[in-house]
Amino acid sequence: MNQKHRKILKTIFKDPVQPNIRWNDIENLFIHLGADISEGRGSRVAIELNGAEAVFHRPHPSPETDKGSVKSVRRFLENAGIDHDEI
Repeated sequence: MNQKHRKILKTIFKDPVQPNIRWNDIENLFIHLGADISEGRGSRVAIELNGAEAVFHRPHPSPETDKGSVKSVRRFLENAGIDHDEI
């Protein structure tokens, strides 16, 4: 995992929740972790990682996520068995 991926993962799991993470950075992290990404209708994107599945909405018009989206990504990564403490 490169330094940028580590930084994004740490930011996702940081308390208090940090908004304004670029969605493109989150998707690149998913890809690096081995996720399958499928385009849905509109801004929807389906992610499957280690047996965990989720559907997210890409933020628009701004490319940054809000706190609620970051919390959802955090739960998804936890359900997929991603342990941020080992990074």
